[in-house]
Amino acid sequence: MNELGQRELSSRVIEAAIAVHKSLGPGFLESVYENALCIELRNAGIVFEQQKVVEVFYQGEVVGQHRLDLLVEGTFLVELKAVTALEDIFFAVARAQMRAAEISDGIILNFASMPLTIKRVGPGLSHN
Repeated sequence: MNELGQRELSSRVIEAAIAVHKSLGPGFLESVYENALCIELRNAGIVFEQQKVVEVFYQGEVVGQHRLDLLVEGTFLVELKAVTALEDIFFAVARAQMRAAEISDGIILNFASMPLTIKRVGPGLSHN
């Protein structure tokens, strides 16, 4: 997917996340927001995989698995949180998941904040 298409996709995902946040507000578990976001994405005609399992390799051998909250259009990671504040470890984990899934673009959404916190994650991006 080209950069323009990727930007449009991320905008559509963010739109869906904002709709969920406006409707539900903060205070629920991550799984509640994830399920609600899946409904929004499906209604918008956006293809996604929920709780997608990706294998982690070391020297050509499988050494474990990561579970992605959402993999959108096979190219875009959506990691959901419902926490007081986003910590550095969340960005490190998201980047590791992206490496395992061989994708280079994603976002972390924190539904516990007002307004919804949206942070882009990529190989060379700082989260500040």
